[in-house]
Amino acid sequence: MRKLLILFSLFLAFGCANIKQIHTGDEPYVLLISFDGFRHDYVEKYNAPNFMAFIKEGVSAKSLISAFPSKTFPNHYSIVTGLYPEHHGLVDNTFLDSKLGLYKISDREAVANPSFYKGVPLWQLVQSHGMKSASFFWVGSETPVGGTYPTYWKPYDGSISNEDRVKTVMNWLKLPVAERPRFISLYFSMVDSAGHGYGPDSEETKAAVLEADALLGLIMNDLKNIDLDVNVIVVSDHGMLGIQPKPDHFLSEENLIKDIDLKNVVYANDGSQIHFYCDGPASKERVYKALNTRKNHFTVYKNEDIPAKWHYRHNQRIGDILVVMDSGYYTFSRSQREAVLNAQHTIGVHGYRPELTAMQGIFYAKGPQIAGGISIESFENIHIYPFIAGILNIRKLPVIDGKKEVLKKYLVK
Repeated sequence: MRKLLILFSLFLAFGCANIKQIHTGDEPYVLLISFDGFRHDYVEKYNAPNFMAFIKEGVSAKSLISAFPSKTFPNHYSIVTGLYPEHHGLVDNTFLDSKLGLYKISDREAVANPSFYKGVPLWQLVQSHGMKSASFFWVGSETPVGGTYPTYWKPYDGSISNEDRVKTVMNWLKLPVAERPRFISLYFSMVDSAGHGYGPDSEETKAAVLEADALLGLIMNDLKNIDLDVNVIVVSDHGMLGIQPKPDHFLSEENLIKDIDLKNVVYANDGSQIHFYCDGPASKERVYKALNTRKNHFTVYKNEDIPAKWHYRHNQRIGDILVVMDSGYYTFSRSQREAVLNAQHTIGVHGYRPELTAMQGIFYAKGPQIAGGISIESFENIHIYPFIAGILNIRKLPVIDGKKEVLKKYLVK
């Protein structure tokens, strides 16, 4: 008998190590949805009924505070890593890495290079805990960050209809339990596109918001036909600010740098800020002084003097000198500037300091593991990561900037 007990103990100690996690289908699921450029006040401004119904039954924040800069790539990646851009590496939509070269969101080769990306994205975290994940367009999902893709993912293709995206997500949730993703991210761009093209107060943006509202209604209706505990989290990466087509609101980058000695200096212009990369202290001081003599609706920072509250000093991809535009002013190349002025209508821009309310987005969450009917104060988007981990019962997290205490009280167990 004693021998049998010993053998049984050995089996428990060693044999169970090879048993995979068993999924019954009763576990919680998370569907993270981003409506790019959806400003914090659009639901009320444009009377979006499905959003209003969703908000009444879940947790809704006054706004979601973007990381600096309030741009698409840095903030989508902050949401799924829980890190500020200075720590996850995507410090702007356009920037320079001293070893890897230029990163631009329009450069497919750069976007697919995993060396640009740091941190542990949610899909990688989920998979490291024995679960599957899926992504239908999310920054970082189409490159093997840390050697890992989501279990199911799609390379970005804007021609795929929004309805087909929803259909694919529902099909993922209908997979056999062993193949079914527990975490899914889903992305839509139409609100951002309309906001850029015509400004946040336009009929075009209103139509895009109502299209997003219809999609949310479609998603929630489809989920009713799937017998799963799906927690839906709706976010956006940033807000939007309208700018009138006035010449003094649009600065030409050629005029801004005119007659400045840029020997051994490279710059990357992303509209709301410009990074200057210098080869040493002398060129840094030279360019800094020259830019300060022509201040015109912008502030010039040496990287060590960038406001600490932006968490934007400690990465070599951030310029040695950073020009930050005032709210309502933007830099273009000369040809881009002329095209915008000739359009003769308001456009929308973002990227400014995150404390500006027009730059802030949305956070709405609803599901079996989420408290209902609660309105909360604004918070930074880095705190979403530990909230999602908590829903999925993942307790061991990598080093992140987000704090689980911010949203933990809204989890229901």
